[in-house]
Amino acid sequence: MRLHSLLLTAFGPFGATQKVDFDALSSGGLFLLHGPTGAGKTSVLDAVCFALYGSVPGAREGRGLTLRSDHAPPGVLTEVVLELTVGGRRLAVTRRPAQLRPKKGRRTGFVTEKAQSWLSEYDAQTGQWQALSRSHQEIGEEITQLVGMNREQFCQVVLLPQGDFARFLRADAEARGKLLGKLFDTRRFAAVEERLADLRRTAEQQVKAGDDRLLALAERTAEAAGPAAADWPRPEERPGDPGLAASVLTWAAVARSGAVERRDIAAWAVAAAESRQAAARRALEEQRELLRLQERYADTRRRADALDSRREEYERWCARQKQARAADRVAPALAVRDAADREHRAAARAYEDSRAQLPPALMDAGADQLAERERRIRQELGGLDAARRAERRSADIAAERAALDREARADDELRQDADDWLAEWDSVRQRHQERIEAAQEAATRAGHLESQLEPARARLDAARRRDGLAEQADLAAQELQAAGTAAGDARERWLDLRERRLSGIAAELAAQLADGEACKVCGATEHPAPARAGAGHVDRTAEQEAEAEYGRADESRARAESDLSRLRENLAAAQAAAGDASVAELAAHAQELQRDYATAHARAGDMHAAREALDRAEGEYTRRLEDREQAARRSAARTSHREALDRELAALAQELTRVRGEAGSVEERFGLLRHRAELLAGAAETVRAYEATAQRLKEADGVLADAAFKAGFVTPQDAADALLDDVGHRDLQHRIDAWQSERAAVAERLRESDAAEAAARPAADPQEARVALDAAERAQRDATSAYDSARERCAALTRLARQAEAEAHRLGPLREEYERVARLAGLTAGTSADNERRMRLESYVLAARLEQVAAAATARLHRMSDGRYTLVHSDERTAGSGTRRAGLGLHVVDSWTGRERDTSTLSGGETFFASLALALGLADVVTDEAGGVRLDTLFIDEGFGSLDEATLDEVIDVLDALRERNRSVGIVSHVADLRQRIGTRLEIVKERNGSAVRHHL
Repeated sequence: MRLHSLLLTAFGPFGATQKVDFDALSSGGLFLLHGPTGAGKTSVLDAVCFALYGSVPGAREGRGLTLRSDHAPPGVLTEVVLELTVGGRRLAVTRRPAQLRPKKGRRTGFVTEKAQSWLSEYDAQTGQWQALSRSHQEIGEEITQLVGMNREQFCQVVLLPQGDFARFLRADAEARGKLLGKLFDTRRFAAVEERLADLRRTAEQQVKAGDDRLLALAERTAEAAGPAAADWPRPEERPGDPGLAASVLTWAAVARSGAVERRDIAAWAVAAAESRQAAARRALEEQRELLRLQERYADTRRRADALDSRREEYERWCARQKQARAADRVAPALAVRDAADREHRAAARAYEDSRAQLPPALMDAGADQLAERERRIRQELGGLDAARRAERRSADIAAERAALDREARADDELRQDADDWLAEWDSVRQRHQERIEAAQEAATRAGHLESQLEPARARLDAARRRDGLAEQADLAAQELQAAGTAAGDARERWLDLRERRLSGIAAELAAQLADGEACKVCGATEHPAPARAGAGHVDRTAEQEAEAEYGRADESRARAESDLSRLRENLAAAQAAAGDASVAELAAHAQELQRDYATAHARAGDMHAAREALDRAEGEYTRRLEDREQAARRSAARTSHREALDRELAALAQELTRVRGEAGSVEERFGLLRHRAELLAGAAETVRAYEATAQRLKEADGVLADAAFKAGFVTPQDAADALLDDVGHRDLQHRIDAWQSERAAVAERLRESDAAEAAARPAADPQEARVALDAAERAQRDATSAYDSARERCAALTRLARQAEAEAHRLGPLREEYERVARLAGLTAGTSADNERRMRLESYVLAARLEQVAAAATARLHRMSDGRYTLVHSDERTAGSGTRRAGLGLHVVDSWTGRERDTSTLSGGETFFASLALALGLADVVTDEAGGVRLDTLFIDEGFGSLDEATLDEVIDVLDALRERNRSVGIVSHVADLRQRIGTRLEIVKERNGSAVRHHL
């Protein structure tokens, strides 16, 4: 991958458009990127990373809005354009972060512009750029695939942040593992560890669950066995113990044997109790039978005595039955005479009633005379039918004329109401139209106010943000000033301590001399006059503490500067959106607009109702006109119809006056005549019935007297008194039959010999036998209950034993699987005793990568240190590491002393070139790991100020040697000596309107 050019617009400290020509800078192979602190050296590297991956490195990463320059005009958008060649393809990547821009047209305020990206490829044949994509995701995937590294790997391999590698040298195994894991993507090995750990936990849970189920079955077995297992101790193993299953099965078998023995004993007890119960039941039955026979004989004697006392009553029943049977022969004649008497009395009552309704002249008339008078009246009725029809027609005409009068009055009222309503129509229509026009005007005003309301609210919100951000910006400026002062003081103290330490470095070296050992400087074994530390000597620890304090102070200053830049950017946006008006003025204006808008909107809401009211009024106007016209037409038609009805009514009145006579109407006369005819017909019929029933009664009296004499009765009344109905006959016969049946039954029971013999025996006592049987039954139930309980206990124990055996068989493979998975998980996690160095699987893989990195770094470190230092990988656990796992140790071998020591013991300058060598070695290994992508452009950020001249020359020679592989290396530093040693430079200059770049070729 080779960078060609970088175009920056409104990015970071660069307010105007700046171009970095990497082709010109790379022509010399080694170039310097320098400038004062805060000018924007690191921002150039941020722009490269942002162009490739859409975000800036590490801790500098933030939202897109923070990338915008404070010096850029509002109309200029932040943009980064990077041209590069990767994978044999020349590409151009353009990115714009999310940012605020002024609203278009005459509108005031700002809107948020979304982040945008473009990817283009140069076509050498046509000499033109071809657009490839505008999708953030597609461009990110394409760049990652071509470069072969993600953002974290790119920042570690291409940008080479020295501070990170210095920390890497001093870090422990865990910290090194995190960094290497990100660069070499060993997540799959960590996933294997986690997967094995999950499998181990799952298998362990399954085994413990199985053991818990076995123990639960043992507990249930103890409950089911009861006293059968009281003498045998329960299993003492806990869940997870290997021998738990065997102990549970053995204990269950012993409990089951004791339960079977108790069941057999209970069976013999049941058999004995059943025998005693049968004997007691037979004794009770014998006593009950003796008592029954004795009571039966006594009852028979009582019934015989009762029959003797009722014999006279029986003889009376027989005599009464004989008289009733003789009276039954007279019963038909009695029934005929009673029926004739009832008919005659009914006919006599009807005859008297009809006579009372006849005129005095006809009260004694015969049936024939009454019938003749009825015939003459009915002839007169036949002549009244035509007159009745004429009278009904006359009534219909009168009703019709009344209806015409009502219709006429209703139409007159309708016409008058319509005339009154139509007289007011013009004013009503005018009111509706004015209501609609008022609603239309309110709708127009509401729309105008609504368009003003949202901008007013936006300005109010912006003013509130503006005031709040102004206060925050003032505080941030004060914090930045204090942080800058603190950083400057810390830097001066560090540089002062460094100069003082370098002045007394001879004393520090002399402190390490020992007689007989070679001097590290001159190699002599004798030390006649070693230097002594003077007053105020500064050691290495004090210098490192001062340097660390300066680093922390500078980081605080950078954070304060970033916070102030962000606040000022937001404040400018809020100031542009809100203007100069105060929050109170803007709030009052927004409230006034809201009130006016609510009033206008409410009035505009009446539009629909006003139009509907006008439509209803116009419909009512049309209906009123039609009603008035129809009423006039109906009035004309009624006049002619009324005249025809009057003529017909006059003709009918003359005829009806003649026919009805003295009656009020023809219908009244018709009803009077019909009533007279019906009265005469009924009277004639009652006379005939009275005469016929009198003759039948006389004949029935003669027949009854003859029948009573023949039956042996003196008078017919005697026969009637002796007569019984069917119920009386059945009741009398039932009494006689019951007495005779009782007499036969008593005679039969007196002939029973067993009852007589039982009566001669002593009195029976079944209660005593009942008590004995109850005792025997209780004993039998207790024995049966004990046997059933023992049998159920045996069945339950057998069932639980089968469940325990099945659970033990199922648990066997699970326990074997758990042991196998636990061994693998412990081995990969570094906790197993088989893993002597306690190395995790991921650490083991990373250790191999670290060994490659150390070998690649040693090639350059050996040259930088003039053959003194070599980086080696160590998989030993450090002293005092406790339970920490080994595998990621990094040591340095000092050829001067022949000793191997930890990299954290290196001095400041040694740490720099060691970390530089480590960064270059790591770049080579990661490049090979990423698929062999060639990296033609590298950047090294800071750290050269800690080197002396000789070491600096060695480092420059190593970096310059990278050109042998056709690489270009950019050094980011503000060290003045580098400007003399490196001729090709890119200078970042601070200016009032933003930083600018200058090429020195």
